[in-house]
Amino acid sequence: MALTKHGSKGGDERKAVGVDPEIKASNLRRLRRIEGQVRGLQRMVEEDRYCADILTQVSSVQEALRAVTRALMRNHLTHCATQALQTGSVEDKEAMYEELLDLIYKNAR
Repeated sequence: MALTKHGSKGGDERKAVGVDPEIKASNLRRLRRIEGQVRGLQRMVEEDRYCADILTQVSSVQEALRAVTRALMRNHLTHCATQALQTGSVEDKEAMYEELLDLIYKNAR
């Protein structure tokens, strides 16, 4: 199980330990732009556009999502992971190591 910012085991109540407001705003702008790109992809499919053109746009969306992922991972390492590893209990530290390994594995594909 993952840990909350207070070190207790939980589910949906987990919150980030620290989020830079500028990074948050930047991620939200990127995600809104990606949302528009995905709607554009839907239109392209509905309109039977050329497959190579659709695939090019899919690649563009994937790269935009990777940029958001990098920013979120950087924030997670800077704030959440650092706090858990510096001040957490042995169980908190082990859980953070497992979480980081899972995140790296999932995002390395």
